[in-house]
Amino acid sequence: MTHAPGRLLLMPNALDLGAQEVPLTDVLAGGVIAQASRLLHWVVEDARSARAFLNRVNKVAPLAQPLQQTLISELPRAPKGAQRTVPGKPPKLEVAKASAWELLLAPALAGADIGLLSEAGLPGVADPGALLVAAAHELGIPVVALSGPSSITLAIAASGLNGQSFVFHGYLQTDVNPRRARLRELEATSKRLQQTQVFIETPYRNAVMLEAALEVLQPTTRLAISCGLTLPDGWSLCRTAAQWKAAKVELPDRVPAVFSLLG
Repeated sequence: MTHAPGRLLLMPNALDLGAQEVPLTDVLAGGVIAQASRLLHWVVEDARSARAFLNRVNKVAPLAQPLQQTLISELPRAPKGAQRTVPGKPPKLEVAKASAWELLLAPALAGADIGLLSEAGLPGVADPGALLVAAAHELGIPVVALSGPSSITLAIAASGLNGQSFVFHGYLQTDVNPRRARLRELEATSKRLQQTQVFIETPYRNAVMLEAALEVLQPTTRLAISCGLTLPDGWSLCRTAAQWKAAKVELPDRVPAVFSLLG
């Protein structure tokens, strides 16, 4: 007798990785935390941070079984040193064959629900978990997205820029000249289409990214920065490039930032 597959639940996470923790109930709904407490199988970006997340869940809604008995599997990692994204192309891992994804999804194929957890925010958004979601669809496993914070959409909402038309580009190039060329390209596209262009950088490179943007953007181009979203000291500001230059703002090097521009 065949049985119905379990579900792949896209479990939102807090946005405080690497920062001072905020109460989980400040950013996740009670129903979402309750769902997390009941799951016995997880696929995660990082097992260590996933255990820390489940310990936080346990303080609000006791876990259905001891954490040591919970099955936690990590997503395949990109080859070390590989570029995280290629402009114009979706991110991809060169690892998993179909059988590897099926192995990760085996509990769902056997009828159990699985939680997919990103390091921060929503799985599948600026996150390699999108590949697991695609595999679940191919295998006929129901996918359920649960409501929670996404730094990308929160930043767009707080920017005051065009929220009707926007594109998220992930990480830009790290080399100086390609990064400058890419910023000019994004500015030109934004001005032509009146489309908000959104990108991120690792926290320790926040200042470098801001400096690069102010070197190449036209003075009247609007640049919004959202820093430490959902954190007690988080903030969002939108200014022209000229105003940012005059303000001489120093961005923190340990708190994530989201950059949005509109030419």
